[in-house]
Amino acid sequence: MRHLVLVLSEAVPGREGEFEDWYENTHLEEVLASAGWASAQRFELRDQQGRPCPLGHLALYEVEADDPATILPHLNATRGERAQSTAFNRGTAGAWVFSPLGPRHAPDAD
Repeated sequence: MRHLVLVLSEAVPGREGEFEDWYENTHLEEVLASAGWASAQRFELRDQQGRPCPLGHLALYEVEADDPATILPHLNATRGERAQSTAFNRGTAGAWVFSPLGPRHAPDAD
């Protein structure tokens, strides 16, 4: 079954360039290789409505797993296989696993 992992994060103040470079050019590929996840893409908050989003950077991963409860423990168990960056603000970051509730909807392509 396909699940989505969302990671909200930010840089340590004053180290934004290092954070951006590490996340885009090192971390995403290392997560895919070490955790065996299907895909990864980063996003930056550009607009919002309703409850404020706490952090401005989102990494979205697609993961195939039978049991969603195993996804984050597996990510943590493989952490030693990835280069860590002190520019990543570990104190404010968070990760969440979302599982589908129904089929994917898309407009009809006529």
